[in-house]
Amino acid sequence: MAYAVTSLSPEPFAALFLLDDEALAARGGRRLIADAPLGFPCRVSLDDAEPGETLILVNYEHQSAPTPFRASHAIFVREGVEPVVMVDEMPPALRRRMLSLRAFDTDGMMLAADIVEGSQARSPIERLFEDPRIAYLHAHYAKWGCYAARIDRA
Repeated sequence: MAYAVTSLSPEPFAALFLLDDEALAARGGRRLIADAPLGFPCRVSLDDAEPGETLILVNYEHQSAPTPFRASHAIFVREGVEPVVMVDEMPPALRRRMLSLRAFDTDGMMLAADIVEGSQARSPIERLFEDPRIAYLHAHYAKWGCYAARIDRA
C-alpha cells in the first residue's frame, strides 16, 4: 500500500522570521542556531538543519480535532526551505530517528499506535493503514515526543 509523508507548509511560520527576539519570545517562540549536524529537524524540509543555520522553535498545534487527543508540541522550522511530500519513502529526518506512529480516524480519535525505527517504518505504516477506520497517521520523534509529519494513503 502506497503512503505519502507530508511536511508542514512554510507560510504559517514566515512572519516569525521577521520578528525580533523579544517579539518572537512574546509569541512563545525562540530563534536558535543549529550547533550540530543532527538535532534540529525542520518540519518543513523534513531534514536536519546544518550547523550555523537559523531556526525558529515554536509551539505548533498538530492535532486540532476537538477530541481528547487534541495536541501541540514544540517544532523547529527553517526559513527559505520548500515543503516536502515523499511517496513510499521516509524523509531524512524521520529515517534517522525512532518514531512513534499514531493512527487517527476522521474524527481525530486515536485508534492505534506503534513505535518503529524510521528506516523500518514501511511495514508498520502499511499494517496500520490496513484498518479502514484509520484516516491518517502522525509521526512523532519518539525520544522528545515532537510532531514530525503527517502520513496518508497515497
